[in-house]
Amino acid sequence: MRCVARTLYVGNLPWATRAEDLAEIFSSYGEVLSSRIISDRQTGRSRGFGFVEVRDEDADAMIAALNGAELGGRVIIVNEARERQDVRRR
Repeated sequence: MRCVARTLYVGNLPWATRAEDLAEIFSSYGEVLSSRIISDRQTGRSRGFGFVEVRDEDADAMIAALNGAELGGRVIIVNEARERQDVRRR
């Protein structure tokens, strides 16, 4: 059986959050397939957001449980990720 996945956007993360931290938090609500923190290309520092790929059937429960939750003193934003727009700088 093929597993259908959805990608969730997680914003307003504390700077010290690691991909492993995201996976651990989200795994309490379902199966996590992958997680990543987006970092600045020049400095390597976190940009304060990331993505978690989860099983489709777990995604809505994760959004409901974690959107607006507190993590490291910050209220995080969790919603379904949108397609990336081409935002090339001129």
